[in-house]
Amino acid sequence: MPRETLRFAAIFAASLLAPSLQMPAQGVPPQEHAGFVNGITFSSIPGVPFSATAVLEYQRDWPDGSTSIRRTINLIARDSQGRTHNETRRLMPEYFHGSPELISVHLFDPITRIRTIYNPTLHTAHQQFVPETPKIPAIPSPLIHEQDLGTTALNGLPAKGTRRTFTVSASASGTGSPVEIEDEYWYSEDLQMNLLVRHSDPRTGVQTIGISNLKREEPPATMFQVPQGYRIFDVGPPAPASPASEKPPAQPIP
Repeated sequence: MPRETLRFAAIFAASLLAPSLQMPAQGVPPQEHAGFVNGITFSSIPGVPFSATAVLEYQRDWPDGSTSIRRTINLIARDSQGRTHNETRRLMPEYFHGSPELISVHLFDPITRIRTIYNPTLHTAHQQFVPETPKIPAIPSPLIHEQDLGTTALNGLPAKGTRRTFTVSASASGTGSPVEIEDEYWYSEDLQMNLLVRHSDPRTGVQTIGISNLKREEPPATMFQVPQGYRIFDVGPPAPASPASEKPPAQPIP
């Protein structure tokens, strides 16, 4: 495993000491719908249950030479039916200790096609029916250079590493010079998801997301239900996607 990957893998291992919470690109399988945690995606596939903590770190270097680091931890899970659960918690300074404030919880049921987002502060939940969409195979881009990083072990599972680099032209970078964006993924075929992701952009800094506290067992059913006492709102079907010709160029991130 590359030295830089070892560095931020150690960060995620260290996160095991934090207070515990309760309870596509190539290499990523096609997804009807995916739970996501600020950049980590995992398919709503049946038969592969797990629960884990997603550890997020955002590091940015400023023109005055200072560096800011913010971190958070989010609980994610999938049950045998393919239902997904993920959290969004507030990013906190690196000196913070404890469980960051819970902002929202996202649920998805692939059987009913209902997506739910509930707010623990307001005790409200918004539900939406998500129709199935056709799976479109990814088309390799000549602008993206891909490098095979081999295989390593993460959370006791084999993970295949891939690095992709993409250069933004000087005219489009906003800096007056070409900017190279680098993405690194460590993908587990067993769980059919990335266990470690690193995104580096000189304009915005380095973002790393990794999985720790992995448990390959059935999560509690309550994790995929709206808590009692919440007001539930039906927000209707999602808006149709814009035609491909109207979409901005895709960034090299799954």
